[in-house]
Amino acid sequence: MSKSPRSKIEPRPSRTKIVATIGPASSSQEQLAALLVAGVDVFRLNMAHGGPTEQQPRLAAIRAAAESVGRPAAVLADLAGPKIRLGEIPGGQLRCNAGDRLRFVRPSALALHSSPLVELTASYEPLLDELEKGDRIMLADGIVSLEVERLDADGATCRVVQPGTVRSRQGVNLPGVKLSAKALDETDRRNAVWAAQNNVDFVGLSFVRKADDVLELKSLLAEHNPETQVIAKIEKPEALEHLDAIVAAADGVMVARGDLGVEIDVARVAMAQKEIIAACYRRRKPAIVATQMLDSMTHSRIPTRAEVADVSNAILDGADACMLSGETAVGEYPREAVAMMHRIAMETERPRIVSRFSENEGESTLNPITETTVAAAGRIAEQLGAKVVVVATASGATALSMAKNRRFAFTLGVSDSPATLRRMCLYWGVIPLAGAPTDDSAALLRYVVELGRAEKLLVPGDRVVLVAGTGLPVSRHNMIVVHQVT
Repeated sequence: MSKSPRSKIEPRPSRTKIVATIGPASSSQEQLAALLVAGVDVFRLNMAHGGPTEQQPRLAAIRAAAESVGRPAAVLADLAGPKIRLGEIPGGQLRCNAGDRLRFVRPSALALHSSPLVELTASYEPLLDELEKGDRIMLADGIVSLEVERLDADGATCRVVQPGTVRSRQGVNLPGVKLSAKALDETDRRNAVWAAQNNVDFVGLSFVRKADDVLELKSLLAEHNPETQVIAKIEKPEALEHLDAIVAAADGVMVARGDLGVEIDVARVAMAQKEIIAACYRRRKPAIVATQMLDSMTHSRIPTRAEVADVSNAILDGADACMLSGETAVGEYPREAVAMMHRIAMETERPRIVSRFSENEGESTLNPITETTVAAAGRIAEQLGAKVVVVATASGATALSMAKNRRFAFTLGVSDSPATLRRMCLYWGVIPLAGAPTDDSAALLRYVVELGRAEKLLVPGDRVVLVAGTGLPVSRHNMIVVHQVT
């Protein structure tokens, strides 16, 4: 394969990857390029805030920005899922005081009768059929809490337990209520097909409850683009009950702490995060931690101390990536938020702290010879103080295995597949390198050494470790080469 004119080795001080949500504050090619330079690896398109018509120009801008910067950037299209929202409230908002009573009614019946109580509607038509006396209804991301006191043919009478103000179209959560809503509605299916047809790298599936939800989306994507992978968002109690099966079915997982913190006791969120990340480690799947990581930086140049500790703890838990939402979508300081997350990661990622994972612990789908070879290559690289570890990979799975072993040698992932190169943007500590020859181990080693010397990243005496294959059918990766630059 001929050399790509844009190929370059770009060292990255931090290993933890950064996902940034795109919005009005970060939609132009120039803004996106600045975020890439600051440390973004994956851009998130929130399909709840715009369908293909709105997201197509953003996708084009992301790709143009990546081209201008000279390195791959992955894209995550995040489906809205069956999010329940309040209908329109007269005046736009309502103050709910403790002890107040109000009623949920069907939208079709709102104007058919009068009631002494304030009446609310929800976007989920079967709501009144699936509620029971004693159920909790959480409004406005859990700020307001209601308890169902009485059900009748016309509606549900509720008492305000936790006061606050609610606004039109805000979210409705029903902790513990078994809903019949499908994980994929027709809008989600259309958006998923658009993502696959436009070579989007990852599709986020919201409100996953069981592994079958993931498999349904994977089947749909496979019809249009088998390269597009599924990120399962854990934000329902049912998902925690079926966690191992969901992680096994998905290509990656997001700890979606916003809705998760409303659906379960907020005091449990930190421990649930650790459980989810541990499950991802066992299955060798990337884990993203999301929601309010640097929330105060939406309007401030510096984060709170608690937010810094939150990002650090996510990294110590074993997260492959941390995500910014409003901070980069609508915030006043999107670039500063990315740079701060990068700084926190650099301070946190110290080998004596982070390298605490046991090699080969888990249930990898890789060939055991490949898994063992990768683990050994990481140990050799650290013992010899190697400057670079090079992994040639067709699908990215071998590079992901290296990431999950949490070795601190600078790791290059090479592939002749553009989709694989972009996917590796999500893998902890792996830097994708385009244009390298992948079918000849000696040629690949020469290519990396020549490129590293040209960019003054390798000097005589530096060592390079290459994970490759002998070509025998037993395993694709069964050989370790150690080279000293002369």
